[in-house]
Amino acid sequence: MEKTKTLTDFLSAVTRDPRIGPIHIALFTVLYNRWIRDGFPKAILITSYQVMPLAKIASRVTFCKTIKELDEYGYLKYEPFFNRRGSKVYF
Repeated sequence: MEKTKTLTDFLSAVTRDPRIGPIHIALFTVLYNRWIRDGFPKAILITSYQVMPLAKIASRVTFCKTIKELDEYGYLKYEPFFNRRGSKVYF
């Protein structure tokens, strides 16, 4: 139950946060789904090219900006790594 609270808390918070737009919500949802699919690990490993099509993000610049904003606003923790394994995302 606590794991699903993450999504509920996010959706409640973004209704009051004017900085959050549809791209933020789409990206968070894709990352959250990946976290569930991977069995709720401490961190998920992602690459922009895996996530962008699922979140309907066409530009790598938009992806980078959006995920950094989600980190900056406190909705997740993002640790970028520039290698084949990918970057880490924590919920």
